[in-house]
Amino acid sequence: MTSPDLRSQLASLTTEAFRPELAEIDRLPTLDIARLMNGEDAGVAAAVAAELPRIAAAVDAVAERMARGGRLVYAGAGTAGRLGVLDASECPPTFNTGPGQVVGLIAGGPEAMVSSVEGAEDSPELARKDLDSLGLTADDAVVGVSASGRTPYAVGAVEHARGLGALTVGLSCNAHSALAAAAEHGIEVVVGPELLTGSTRLKAGTAQKLVLNMLSTITMIRLGKTYGNLMVDVRASNDKLRARSRRIVSLATGAADEEIERALTESGGEVKNAILTLLADVDGPTAARLLEESGGHLRAALAHAAD
Repeated sequence: MTSPDLRSQLASLTTEAFRPELAEIDRLPTLDIARLMNGEDAGVAAAVAAELPRIAAAVDAVAERMARGGRLVYAGAGTAGRLGVLDASECPPTFNTGPGQVVGLIAGGPEAMVSSVEGAEDSPELARKDLDSLGLTADDAVVGVSASGRTPYAVGAVEHARGLGALTVGLSCNAHSALAAAAEHGIEVVVGPELLTGSTRLKAGTAQKLVLNMLSTITMIRLGKTYGNLMVDVRASNDKLRARSRRIVSLATGAADEEIERALTESGGEVKNAILTLLADVDGPTAARLLEESGGHLRAALAHAAD
């Protein structure tokens, strides 16, 4: 049984607000409901746009720590936690991040990805335990994600991480949230009340996904994981990605197919190295050395090769 205080807190949240104009939505034709949902979603990007300066500041702070060996850690419950785990799981194949470099923590652990784990989101102690299991340091960055901005697991994660000296970001969909207040970088994407009262897997979930896309993608761009808009650190772990690797090398260099195959073979399948061998006309070991000296940034390695 929920307490009157918690019910009062929820009633005050924009994401939980009831919309009387939609009280008859279940009587509408399917196409009309689809149009309503589509219209609701159209405003999400504008809400994210209002937070771009704060998102950019958070990205630069995260990138600074990751450049010196830190990790990016997402922490959330329910939909917010699943979105963090999803974003983290997509970084290794997309950007060839190392094991544990981008981590998604969800209240209740892996089981909570597919089913509800009762009470997990209400436990700041569980958040502290999950973070302690990672051996968090001041070089790491922790992003608490919560649509309401009050979820104890997310707020607890940010408070504990900040106490350990780690960078903290709080991503919420309500203004003046406890989560944003607890973090060094507060991002509050206010998308308004949901089509279905309190169903924050809708607009709030979409907004969180957009922001997490920005946090990870732009951080990886800052870390030299791309060359222009090409994913030159892609991990070729299946046939589709191996084909994509060849296409990326082709787009970056304009080389013939046989030259691309030779460069990829010589570089052990590393796209970035293959591009450098072709554009700078160096061998595989030289390309590897230049990239290491340039912190993995291909543009800088090309500049060094030209010196």
